[in-house]
Amino acid sequence: MKAIRFLNECGDFTMEQPENYSYLYFPIAGENKIKSSITPNLGGDSKIDQNTFLLEPVSVENLHNNRSSRNFWCMVEGVGNWSVTGQSAEEEYKKFTKEQDKSRLFAGFMWHRIERISSKYQLEAKVTSFVPLDYNLEVMQVEICNKSEEKQTITPIAAIPIYGRSADNIRDHRHVTSLLHRISTNKSGVLVKPTLSFDERGHQQNKMIYYVCGVTGEGENPTSFYPIVDDYLGEGGSFTNPLAIREDIEGIAAEESFEGKEALGGIRFQKITLEPKQKVSYTILIGATTDSKKIEQAMLSFQTKEKVEDALQKVKEYYQEKVNVKYHTSDENYDHYLRWISFQPILRRMYGCSFLPYHDYGKGGRGWRDLWQDCLALLIMNPSGVRDMIVSNFGGVRMDGTNATIIGNKQGEFVADRNNITRVWMDHGFWPFLTTKLYIDQTGDIEILNEKVPYFKDKQILRGTSQDEIWDDSYGMKQKCLDGSIYYGSVLEHLLLQNLTAFYEVGEHNHIRMRGADWNDALDMAEQKGESVAFTCAYAGNFKDLANYLREYKKMLKVDTIVLSKEIVMLLNCSKELYENPIEKQKLLQVYGQICKHTISGSLVNIAIKEIIDDLESKANWMMEHIKTSEWVEDSLGHGWFNGYYDNHGRQVEGVFDKNVRMMLTGQVFAIMSGTAQKEQIKAICKSADTYLYQKDIGGYRLNTNFYEEKFDLGRMFGFAYGEKENGAVFSHMTVMYANALYKQGFVKEGFQALQSLADTAMDFNTSKMYPGIPEYFNDVGRGMYPYLTGAASWYMLTMITQVFGVRGEMGDLIIEPKLLKEQFDQEGIASISLTFSERQFEISFYNPMHLTYGSYRIERAVCNETILFDNSNGKACLSKKELQKLGTSLHKIDVFLTKISKAECK
Repeated sequence: MKAIRFLNECGDFTMEQPENYSYLYFPIAGENKIKSSITPNLGGDSKIDQNTFLLEPVSVENLHNNRSSRNFWCMVEGVGNWSVTGQSAEEEYKKFTKEQDKSRLFAGFMWHRIERISSKYQLEAKVTSFVPLDYNLEVMQVEICNKSEEKQTITPIAAIPIYGRSADNIRDHRHVTSLLHRISTNKSGVLVKPTLSFDERGHQQNKMIYYVCGVTGEGENPTSFYPIVDDYLGEGGSFTNPLAIREDIEGIAAEESFEGKEALGGIRFQKITLEPKQKVSYTILIGATTDSKKIEQAMLSFQTKEKVEDALQKVKEYYQEKVNVKYHTSDENYDHYLRWISFQPILRRMYGCSFLPYHDYGKGGRGWRDLWQDCLALLIMNPSGVRDMIVSNFGGVRMDGTNATIIGNKQGEFVADRNNITRVWMDHGFWPFLTTKLYIDQTGDIEILNEKVPYFKDKQILRGTSQDEIWDDSYGMKQKCLDGSIYYGSVLEHLLLQNLTAFYEVGEHNHIRMRGADWNDALDMAEQKGESVAFTCAYAGNFKDLANYLREYKKMLKVDTIVLSKEIVMLLNCSKELYENPIEKQKLLQVYGQICKHTISGSLVNIAIKEIIDDLESKANWMMEHIKTSEWVEDSLGHGWFNGYYDNHGRQVEGVFDKNVRMMLTGQVFAIMSGTAQKEQIKAICKSADTYLYQKDIGGYRLNTNFYEEKFDLGRMFGFAYGEKENGAVFSHMTVMYANALYKQGFVKEGFQALQSLADTAMDFNTSKMYPGIPEYFNDVGRGMYPYLTGAASWYMLTMITQVFGVRGEMGDLIIEPKLLKEQFDQEGIASISLTFSERQFEISFYNPMHLTYGSYRIERAVCNETILFDNSNGKACLSKKELQKLGTSLHKIDVFLTKISKAECK
């Protein structure tokens, strides 16, 4: 029997005894900024941001160490005290024995339910947790059922510790900040309003009210409260064996107040006698607000069981609609996992890269890459509004081609680097074009390139190597011209600037310098002499693609020139003599940086588009040829791959060193994806990766071989244990990008192996020990680590849709070019996908009755709504943007019929 069993096509799932597995947690969050994590025993935390934690912040090790949790007790007259969440000393003692409570988890997008039955207490409890759509709070609904044949009298008590301060205070002034607490009780619960907040912002007057309030399912208020932790626990007591429960101590009344104590949302309800099979329910609200009236409004909105259930149903429907992509392959279980993978980008948008137990780094928000990569999934699921998001994001680019690394809370808001810490990631300039390109293809809106956007400005200049000493806050955060006006450049200009400046910032081997790191943040110790061949490939691919899209721009908009800032023109230089000379390239970039270090002229120049295309392609061809001739390495067996890096001593990183093979996946991914690697080289790379990096039972392709060296001249990753995180783990993000690159180049079986190995490991709960989805990485024994918040989910979803099913846009046209293998079709030879394209919902079905595999079939015909025939050319089916616009907004069915390729066609 599978540990996780799906219940329906929505992806709802169940599992038994989830508390018997370590490190499990589940996300529940809302659009109003509240972000929670919840464990099978209702541990975890809840917060709005770094400085506003409702419940005590937790890291993953706290999940089995902490006794503090969302708890709910039933004091059963004549029997004892039962924790319906399993958080009691008694239940901990019985764990893993035949006397352990029977528990079962049920969960779906943004809702979580634990059902628990106690043989001793003859009670059944259902605890449902979710964040409603309209309130900044977490709902915890508890339903108790008497399973006995006799009447039972119970006294229900909720006990939820209220942390109420910044995450900084978990160690920094933990006791002192409790002295700031002003605690009060009202008719429904416990409220905490600290006088001040102590955090990195300094001492500030606090306006936030943290609260835990409760009501019965019939709208009756509690009878008394336990607002103080010490009083509730008693001397020597604990949250799993508290004095108030042990000795049945009555709580205090409403309208009382206290100061300077650790607070508890302790709520005691009226004693009740349950008939056999009778049920009773209670609703607990855990929230934070600056407006006390909203607490009263919330209590009215969730006053009855029916209102809570209605709110839960709205949450379920809302997120099912958000995840508007559905898959049908030969493996129903895999289809459900794909739904969860498609849900993960929504979670990343809400949580950023923080605020879940494994993601205990950072202080919230998203980084530069996240802004762009999360847009990839949004373009597939919810493209409305993405245009504005993309345009706004370009406002984070500096005039020197670098970008802001601190992202504001609002769209398009960027702030100066925290504490003026200067750091440049050399890959940052690569990602914006990748996302913009997908947007243009999905929509045909090439005019987005003409949108005018300001440039970001702060103290950092010369690509992070110096500071603008005359810049201050009065200048503002936007680049200015000599006359004091804000300069606005086109999106196209921003893209050209990011890529061109990277081209000139090279090391002694004439590849782009590493700087702070590339995509792999743990390659962070090669600032002086490190070079990333991997992302030099990536930028070369950008140059090629930018040239191609400029051709489309020229043709579609019927223009021959574009307007650029006068300063940028000097970066357009087709001199191969310059390309070959790293020192001269550095000098040119330095001159450019000096010209625009404070203000720019504001003068504009018309440049012929053909001239720019020639320049971009000249640079791309030179970069690719340079890499192919200088970075291909081989072992004694004839295996070959590309060296991806140079360390801080200027030494090539990959190859064979004293019989030890050093190979990293990243360099192969971008060599393939960019088109730098030729067909025979891709074959060799695949063979090498399968030999040195592939380990199926832990998820597939490791990020690197074991270097057997701490290698502090390249990055901190080599200080990690091998097989963990960036040092040799199966890192999902790069594995999925490897698959994507292989699919794009026609290496379908190889790409399928990379994708499927990840999925197989994730779906094998006995190995991965994680809820559905794809983790950041699998460790050395295959456990899924850092679940939910990973850019790999966007890439996995994108690869499945645009490459595997082959449904994608090309300049706004809908293209269908399947790359499905025969094992991906069901028994009847059918595979299908439902998705939104051009604001219209499509269900696209592929019919393969002969059970052919990719490479042996072609599209025979494709029909839309039984009437519209597709133009079938080059093995693709196409529905033009013009024809798309004629379709209504109802669901449209497309049937794609596959037939065998003839011998003549093969030739």
